[in-house]
Amino acid sequence: MRALRALRALESGNPSVRLRAALALGGAADPRSVDTLIERCAVEPEFFVRDMLTWALTRHSSSATVPKLVDALRSERPQARSQALHTLSKIGDRQAWPAITRALLTDADEEVARSAWRAAVVLVPGGEETGLAGVLATQLGRGGRETQLSLSRALVALVALDEAALPILRTAMTHPTPVVRRHAIATDRLVRDPDAGFEFAVEEAKRIMVVGASGREE
Repeated sequence: MRALRALRALESGNPSVRLRAALALGGAADPRSVDTLIERCAVEPEFFVRDMLTWALTRHSSSATVPKLVDALRSERPQARSQALHTLSKIGDRQAWPAITRALLTDADEEVARSAWRAAVVLVPGGEETGLAGVLATQLGRGGRETQLSLSRALVALVALDEAALPILRTAMTHPTPVVRRHAIATDRLVRDPDAGFEFAVEEAKRIMVVGASGREE
């Protein structure tokens, strides 16, 4: 009865009520609530409530959640895809890896793509890092600051897992498109010094592009 009330409360117009409902459902971890939690993730407008919905899903067994989250990756609703990816990254079950497709990693919706990058780095199995780096490199230069920062973080984490991914990033540093080249140089700076900060890395990349590695103007 309590779980049923909590499920109904997810439809409340009050975000605080929805937050408490998600908390209660996570505490109960009743597998019958999984479908509703995933469905609510797709439409919930408040970030802090979505985060609690994700937490509630992580409290369930991965056998109950992962297959249904993978199904949600095929949704036409961007938020459904993004939240499913985010939740999969929190669960960390590598059985979901085959579902992290190139289409998701290059999704036209930036929030979906960013979620896919984060999930991919968490879920990538050993030996697949170079292939993943190749796909991520195609997204260098995409979007504004937040999107580029997300991609840089994903690539830095990927190189930390396997340095075999590094040559792909280094190749992108000579890309003919300036915005791609700048983003690649900034990311390489963060690989070498993770504490440098993204803004500093971007400014350093701009300087390198102006003067060139040999000290002459490009």
